[in-house]
Amino acid sequence: MALLITDECINCDVCEPECPNDAISQGDTVYVIDPNKCTECVGHYDTPQCVEVCPVDCIPKDPAHVESRAELQAKYDRLMAAKKG
Repeated sequence: MALLITDECINCDVCEPECPNDAISQGDTVYVIDPNKCTECVGHYDTPQCVEVCPVDCIPKDPAHVESRAELQAKYDRLMAAKKG
């Protein structure tokens, strides 16, 4: 399941550099997470790094993008293969 950033985001800029998949970017009002790139850090870390650093706890799982751990791992594998070109 991808993560999402709620409107409680205070734009503190700490989550974006923590994302190993470059899934986080500045949106119109708050940061946003690209569900096509978010693997909840599966393949990189044991826990989602953006959630770990968020000072306002505004990054829940996205119910619109439900994925199993195996699906997140497969997405990670595809992203890494695309990076290698």
